[in-house]
Amino acid sequence: MKRTIYFKNKPVIIGAGSIGGPKESEGSIAKFIETKLDDDMFGEDSFEKAESKMLFNAIKTAILHAKKKEDEIDTIIAGDLLNQIIAATFAARNFSCGYLGVYNACSTFSEALLLGATLVDGGYMNNVICATSSHFSSAERQYRYPLELGCTRPPQAQWTITGAGAVVVSADGVGPKITGATVGKVIDYGVVDANNMGAAMAPAAADTLYTHFMETSLTPSDYDLIITGDLGTLGSRIFKDLVWEKGFNIEKQHVDCGELVYNICEDEYQGGSGAGCSALVFSSYIYKRLKEKKFKKILLLATGALLSTTSTQQGESIPAIAHLVVVES
Repeated sequence: MKRTIYFKNKPVIIGAGSIGGPKESEGSIAKFIETKLDDDMFGEDSFEKAESKMLFNAIKTAILHAKKKEDEIDTIIAGDLLNQIIAATFAARNFSCGYLGVYNACSTFSEALLLGATLVDGGYMNNVICATSSHFSSAERQYRYPLELGCTRPPQAQWTITGAGAVVVSADGVGPKITGATVGKVIDYGVVDANNMGAAMAPAAADTLYTHFMETSLTPSDYDLIITGDLGTLGSRIFKDLVWEKGFNIEKQHVDCGELVYNICEDEYQGGSGAGCSALVFSSYIYKRLKEKKFKKILLLATGALLSTTSTQQGESIPAIAHLVVVES
């Protein structure tokens, strides 16, 4: 059984677009975010419409920076957290290219990159958009409580990112290259607290990373960064402990997108989460640092808690997954 892919032709990320909400635009990676919103409604009459508009904006910006025309894009691979991934689908209806709607919760961005790179590396397509989004207000009222209730958040909770990120993966051009990937598998350690997603996702991240090391014979020192998606402060600590138990010390290389995006204080608790979390951080801060060759080789390991409102109400535990992609400058 093999879960790791090597991309012989090394698909290139030739453009990226990022957009962040008001809170995200004041955080620690704010200067790298291209479009900063001062209103999380983005001129729309619902949070869901605002999220879809953000994703559309990120995709358009990525195409612009890739110096491509819209009719040169073969397919958009995108997803989000809303029921039936409506933010992605409604954004995609504004484009005439193909569309693959994908969902793996907060790991959707790395899943999209993995699939997009596979299509391009195999010669099936030339230019593929990979994009995801999330919005605090749309996710909060879908998964938790009506916003008007102003419910107290427990200390293990994370804050869903309001933001979106998109990249153009191409068969040729100049930019960071996707050289490999490891497909995640569903892991369930029996966590039932829907607010404690970091603890639910950490075992899946550890499993995928360990599998990657075993199948490639690489070690943490082969990477400048090992970036998880949105484990948050608590989940990151659990993740590093689990990887240590498997024989690898990632203390020097590991960073978490959920911890990076905010200046963490008591209001943000464990940091950020959401399908837009890894997409926003990668499409802004990480991508620009790769282009500047400040990072030579990074491992993006986005993490997803595969719960739903139905499963939570029925008392189910939270399965999780983590997909990994390797990007080199």
